[in-house]
Amino acid sequence: MIALIVRFDLAPGEAPAFDALVAETCCGIRELEPGTLVYAVTHDPASISTRIFLEVYRDEEAFRAHEAQPHTRTFLERRSEHLAAPIRVEWLSVAELAVHPLTR
Repeated sequence: MIALIVRFDLAPGEAPAFDALVAETCCGIRELEPGTLVYAVTHDPASISTRIFLEVYRDEEAFRAHEAQPHTRTFLERRSEHLAAPIRVEWLSVAELAVHPLTR
């Protein structure tokens, strides 16, 4: 498994546009990425302009497939329009993952 946490600090007033971009991206992830096990987007309760992603992929191949998807490429190209600071990425070591299956 491959996992990472990504933190985005948004520029003032950019949260609605960034959240819309994320929603579009998540639609593609749900529909086209069976190897993406978790793609959770949340915010920092102490800062309404911070978004935090938790991403978990089955393996490196699934991560590469995610990075190559058109919806992901669009997100990667457009995200900087909304940021106040560079993104922060933390790679995690995941030995086990227990998740209840979700129904679609």
